Amino acid sequence: MKRKWKLSTVACLAALMLLLSACTANNSAGGSGDGEGGEDKKILRLNNGQEPTSLDPPEGFDSVSWVMVNNLMEGLTRLDENHQPQAAIAEDWEVSDDGKEYTFKLRDDAKWSNGDDVTANDFVYAWKHMLDPEQAYQPAFLAYVIEGAEAYNSGEGSADDVAIEAVDDKTLKVTLTAPTGYFLNLLTNPAFFPVNEKVAEENPEWFSEAETYVSNGPFKIDSWSHDKELIMVKNPEYWDADTVKLDQVNWAMVADRNTEYQMYQSGDLDRSSIPADNAKELMESEELVTEVQAGDQFLRFNVQKEPFTNEKIRKAFAMAMNRDDIVQYVRGIGEQPARGFVPYGFETPDGADFREENGDLVQDDPAEAKRLLEEGMAEEGWEELPAVTLTYGTNTENERLAEGIQSMLSENLGVDVELQTVESSVFSEEQTKLVYQLFRGSFLADYGDPVNFLESFTTDSSSNRTGWSNEEYDKLIADSKKQTDETKRFGMLMEAEKILMDEMPIVPLHFYQHVYLQKTNVKNIIMHPVGYLELKWADIE
Repeated sequence: MKRKWKLSTVACLAALMLLLSACTANNSAGGSGDGEGGEDKKILRLNNGQEPTSLDPPEGFDSVSWVMVNNLMEGLTRLDENHQPQAAIAEDWEVSDDGKEYTFKLRDDAKWSNGDDVTANDFVYAWKHMLDPEQAYQPAFLAYVIEGAEAYNSGEGSADDVAIEAVDDKTLKVTLTAPTGYFLNLLTNPAFFPVNEKVAEENPEWFSEAETYVSNGPFKIDSWSHDKELIMVKNPEYWDADTVKLDQVNWAMVADRNTEYQMYQSGDLDRSSIPADNAKELMESEELVTEVQAGDQFLRFNVQKEPFTNEKIRKAFAMAMNRDDIVQYVRGIGEQPARGFVPYGFETPDGADFREENGDLVQDDPAEAKRLLEEGMAEEGWEELPAVTLTYGTNTENERLAEGIQSMLSENLGVDVELQTVESSVFSEEQTKLVYQLFRGSFLADYGDPVNFLESFTTDSSSNRTGWSNEEYDKLIADSKKQTDETKRFGMLMEAEKILMDEMPIVPLHFYQHVYLQKTNVKNIIMHPVGYLELKWADIE
């Protein structure tokens, strides 16, 4: 007997990264309510912080791309107002008794913006393209729950072995390696969105310009001035177009928070993040909105570069931080200090909080930090510590954090650290090559389960970027994904986190909370904890 579901009840936690990076202010962005298309048009004006990394679903694996892709495209499922997976391009689905086989029925009226039908093969094409080892797409690991996916992506199998099948134009069958309770949640990630095979085969760069971009979601691209502005308009071909209330969304690409706030004050934006210098006063604003996030900011050590080849020295740097000062004075927006990697909000099978149950795994202790530094240097035979450079992507908030860390390491550890800022796109690329020595990192949940955080630091993960490897850790993560007993699975994940924090390839700093200002006439924008901005239900009164 098969179970037929119309909607999923899988719980979802998550997060939204602060949208920042280096670009130039564009004061022409927007025109809420009385924009250039007429007085009756509903035009929302937002800031993306920078040019999206890519609007190709598997390539744009970051928040500055997700917020756009999530509104241009749609997958089999979509998060609803309560952050739960709901039927989207798939109108319903069946799950086999063993929980491993999903059969999705696609909507007959699901169309691409060019009028083409959205077919099951568009999903097969997109997912296998994401897994193609020659493409080296970062989110490919998310699909490893699918039978044959990991083998293909690692070069040990073929595309034909991946258990994704277009039974017919509107029926898609997917077979998993094991029952996966968060699978429907996972499918809301933009990496699992379809791609119009015909369009992509004719033009492999279809996603790079407004004129060639084809979408199947609530909006389509009207114009795109790279690094300045992107304009979306309502997609009349979208199967649920009657629900979409906005006519247009104008996206500015302004990196500086002070400039963004000035644009908000002058009426050029309908939302704004909060500049650190104004945080105290603006935290009392009637236009303040706060949203739950499942994510954290941290530092990565390159464990293959001195002095961070030494574990005691890594721990010394971690313990020299004053996390309370970071959240109070550097960030200033009511966030929580991070003394573990998995954030608050993930419920264990017995109803406890994962973070609270696994406890504080790193301490703020300058005296112990100095002792560990001395011991580590003695072990290496160093009379002087090798020079240390902290690298971060260009934007004002990263700079403020880096300067705060620099000051703490000088005061609490007696170490002078050089700061290096790198253009954000270069910074993202160079991290994976282990170019940097000590560098800023952040993580926002891809789906609502703590394994999503911890799997990032397995040996082969593209998110690792530290050179750190631990066989016991890798095994715990792999075994947890096969474990059907939730109590045992969470126990494995807690043990894995303790290993991560004991060997310290990273330094947790703080957990995110998204705080912003929004005009009071803007309604029903949804900030999904997993990092997707949802405009499908947004409205302007």
